[in-house]
Amino acid sequence: MSNSTSISKPVFRIVALQFVIATGFALLAWNLGGVNKAWSAAYGGAIAVIGSLMYAMIVARGSNDAKIALRAHVRAEVTKIFITVVLFIVALVVFQSASWLWLILGFAVATMAYWFSLLAI
Repeated sequence: MSNSTSISKPVFRIVALQFVIATGFALLAWNLGGVNKAWSAAYGGAIAVIGSLMYAMIVARGSNDAKIALRAHVRAEVTKIFITVVLFIVALVVFQSASWLWLILGFAVATMAYWFSLLAI
């Protein structure tokens, strides 16, 4: 089994878990507050999922060299933070009718998937 296979499966499972949690939370927001709150929660969740997916794609290659692996994780984290900031700015500009509380809650709830994934370890 290659190092890249052993790394990529758990990372992509976390992204999938984030997607499921974000979708469930958006459905809950729709039930509790209507369409605008649901779209806001979905967009917030999507920000977390897209950032994590980019991280996963960068680190999925894996390496047996510790320096290369560290650089990949640093590059992945910087990319994830950059994409997250850009997507929040896009929300400010394009999605001005957003319910900001629900957007931030959607992001936070999807980000909690990392904590849920630790329960499986």
